[in-house]
Amino acid sequence: MSVWDRPEPPTRPVPLDRERIVEAAIALADGGGLDEVSFRKVAARLNAGPMRLYGYVSTKQELFDLMLDEVYAEILPPERPADWREALRTLAHRTRDAALRHPWLADLLGGRPALGPNALAVGEAALAALDGLTDIDTALRAVETVNSYSTGAIRREVANLRAERATGLSKHDWQRAAGPQLTRMLATGRFPALTRAVHDGADVDAGTAFATGLGWVLDAVAAKIAPPPA
Repeated sequence: MSVWDRPEPPTRPVPLDRERIVEAAIALADGGGLDEVSFRKVAARLNAGPMRLYGYVSTKQELFDLMLDEVYAEILPPERPADWREALRTLAHRTRDAALRHPWLADLLGGRPALGPNALAVGEAALAALDGLTDIDTALRAVETVNSYSTGAIRREVANLRAERATGLSKHDWQRAAGPQLTRMLATGRFPALTRAVHDGADVDAGTAFATGLGWVLDAVAAKIAPPPA
């Protein structure tokens, strides 16, 4: 029986339920990542004994599943866009926004499909956007492709943000610090394409880069689902 189907224990003197447990776990993860989440620390935030939590959640993986599904509720848009492209774009941007609020989300994206009710609702919204436009196999590959791009881009952005926090160096501070080494390497003439990129390429922010790449992916999806020319 899944954690969503298993009944909760009766109320005891210290009020406790899965919703409060998940809320406390998310607060811990938001502050220090998934490594900060333990039954002992969650119980301490709730002024309860750690063993009580096992009546509601059996394992840490179940707790992560519940946390993930709670964040998926933030990803699901309040209204379904009429256009398939806008629907997939909206889901991708809302996933990125959720990961910036909850950086630990990046560590849980891209694995086995999440099966909580909110995660399933997000998956339904993505596939429903393509319903009637193409066959189900093409729709599945299209959604997988968009999700793969989004997951990779989000993980890279979150990794850079974590590096900034760990080192205390912003992106531009790091670039200035790494500049002399990079200049010496480029001066060898071994990296002409990288040299052009460094000197002539536009320096865009993460949000612009995400939106641009997403647009290219959606263009590719559009080419696959477009009807063949008459």
